[in-house]
Parts: sequence; C-alpha cells; structure tokens
Amino acid sequence: MDPIINQSRIRNFSIIAHIDHGKSTLADRMLEITGTIEKRKCRSRSSTRWNSSANGESRSRCKPVRMKWLQKGAADSVEGIEKNSTLNAMPYTLNLIDTPGHIDFSYEVSRSLKAVEGSILLVDATQGVQAQTLTTLNMAREAGLVIIPTVSKIDSPLARTEEVVHEVCQLLECDPSEVVKVSGKTG
Repeated sequence: MDPIINQSRIRNFSIIAHIDHGKSTLADRMLEITGTIEKRKCRSRSSTRWNSSANGESRSRCKPVRMKWLQKGAADSVEGIEKNSTLNAMPYTLNLIDTPGHIDFSYEVSRSLKAVEGSILLVDATQGVQAQTLTTLNMAREAGLVIIPTVSKIDSPLARTEEVVHEVCQLLECDPSEVVKVSGKTG
C-alpha cells in the first residue's frame, strides 16, 4: 500500500510540443527514470507510444500517467543520515497528463491544460519554434500555467541548440540558464 502523500507534493503537468518534437520519447524516458516502467519494456518510437496520438485515438483515450519521484537532499539533514540518501528523500507524485501533439485536437489540448499546474514546453533543436508551438503555448499561458522551457534532440547532428535556445528565450522572455536541454533518445 502506498504511503499517503502530502498534497503539496503532487504535481500535475503536461508536455506541450509541436508534432514530432520528441514529446513521447521524453515521456518514455521520464517513465523509465522514475521506475514506472522498465527500460526493456519501452520499445522504439516507431512501434509504440505511451499515449494514443500515433494511431488517431487521441480524442477518446488521453490518459494520465502517475510516476513517483524521490527528491533527494530536499529535506534537512538528520543526524546519522547522509544529506543525499534515499532515507532523506521527499516523495513526490508526478501526474503526466497527455496533451495531443496535433492542433486538430485543440479541444483536447485545452481540456488537458485545465487539469495541470504547469507544462514542459518542448522545442526540437533541429526545427525550432513552430506555429503550433505558439498556439499551444498561448493556450497554456491563458490557463496561467507555469512553463518550463525545454529544448529537445540536442544530440542530433542537425541540432541548432544555441540558436533554438535563443528563440525560446525571446518567446518566453527568460534567461538561457532557465532552458533545460534534453535528449529523450539518450536519456
């Protein structure tokens, strides 16, 4: 049986991105890192998706995924317990709410955004900010969500990482140090 989690340690979030910017791959890595699924159970992107947008079922089957995360070193040091040990970790429940990646599902996107407090804005380092990125971002802003700027596919030989980070910073009026750079493929 799961221990009761303090409501202040529950985070409902989504990943908003233009289609094919790496949303499903990033979600898979998060599921692996949190131990929600085993790495060997994740297949290649071409054969499976944790959401159902690949096979046109996004309208009816957007489901949340619950992950558990231990924030190491978050609590004060206790005598005899190392600061970064798991015994001193703060448990969090992370609820990833699927947000369809295609603009044709704008109703579903708006519905998903109403269920979260924040969104990871995922922008592909090879393509940069796209029109759909702007549309979904505007919806998230109107909903008052916390936006975490993230640039994906930084491991690609075609990545224009610094240029795309600059685009994201201009869009969100943030500092480059606030932009998370990720590779869902390599973890």
